[in-house]
Amino acid sequence: MPEYLPLEIPDAPKLAGNITHFARALRRAGLPIGPGRVIDAVRAVEAAGFTDKMDFFFALQSCFVAKPEQRRVFAQVFRLYWRDPRYLEHMMSMMLPAVRGVAEERAAQAAEKRAAEALLDGLGDAPDTFEEPETEGTEIELDASLTISQEEKLKTLDFEQMSVAEMAAAKRMLSRLTLPVDPIKSRRSKASHLGRRIDTGRTLRQAMRRGGELHSIALKQPRIRWPNLVCICDISGSMSQYSRVVLHFLHAVSNAKGQGWAKVHAFTFGTRLTNITRHLQTRDVDAALQAAGAEAQDWEGGTRIGDCLEDFNRDWSRRVLGQGAVVLLITDGLDRGAPDALSKQMQRLHLSSKRLIWLNPLLRWEGFAPKATGIAAMLPHVDSFRAGHSVASLEALAEVISKKDDQGEKARLMAML
Repeated sequence: MPEYLPLEIPDAPKLAGNITHFARALRRAGLPIGPGRVIDAVRAVEAAGFTDKMDFFFALQSCFVAKPEQRRVFAQVFRLYWRDPRYLEHMMSMMLPAVRGVAEERAAQAAEKRAAEALLDGLGDAPDTFEEPETEGTEIELDASLTISQEEKLKTLDFEQMSVAEMAAAKRMLSRLTLPVDPIKSRRSKASHLGRRIDTGRTLRQAMRRGGELHSIALKQPRIRWPNLVCICDISGSMSQYSRVVLHFLHAVSNAKGQGWAKVHAFTFGTRLTNITRHLQTRDVDAALQAAGAEAQDWEGGTRIGDCLEDFNRDWSRRVLGQGAVVLLITDGLDRGAPDALSKQMQRLHLSSKRLIWLNPLLRWEGFAPKATGIAAMLPHVDSFRAGHSVASLEALAEVISKKDDQGEKARLMAML
């Protein structure tokens, strides 16, 4: 155990108290922070000083953040707690979005609602620095008896704007969601007395056993087989929150019995391609995603869609795309590579799969247009282009995944190119 030297604390340690309360808010937001890290943070600020806000930010981040996915939550809690003078109004506007006019209208940024929830949860224990004088006001009573149910509202909520409790509820809903698929008729056949085709070979063999006399006609019908489901998921910085939820949903699909999929394959990509199929076979979803995260070392990094698709087409296409596989491509399509190379790899992927469905969370915006070069290069080579930002969008995917004529938003967006 480390031993700490005596720390000189002033008579009125407001800064140390504020850092302690800040650490408590981070812990409510999901970061594993104990007393040791709080002591380290106070000592780091004492060494770095409090004159430069960037030094102060990185000093606290180095003590409180242990994983890349925790940086976004830390940044939002830091901004609301230390840098935004109107943090209380912003938090109330996010926690009570239905009361228009009380707080300023603005969209919550990524992980901001979770940070606001954590700060409001401990507002009663806040240090004296953030206490505000009581003011007389008008009490407003709201009748919510005719409002939409919480579950219906949660279905349409963006994954990136969910709080911790809302995200947990959404994951429970996704664990119950199924992704059924229709079987594929094979060229091979099997014997069946209900078949409509004559099995010539079996009929003649039966007649040969009886000296050439034909007593009955053997019938046959086509065999059915189930396709593979292949998910290629973008885990770059702009897609990390969505990809985690999609992988949670994919884990439920791969472990559900009777849905029809022969096998579920999962790949992640950011700057490199990673096969996480074997990790999804673990029954416990938390253990499965933790193992998948350890396997993929490029979480919240850059994006090289064209290069990663080239690796998939070269190394994995023939192994997993046989027998009419359905491919789910989850990415925002924001790639800085050469558009011609990306288009070539998308075309090859499209030709190798039975159906190629692209889920893009950017479709949640009403004014979305395929202006980015990566999106314009990928769009012509998909069978269906759909949104993938909420529980409702994944439910819609489950309804149309077996419909061959479903194009989603592809036709509308192709007209804009």
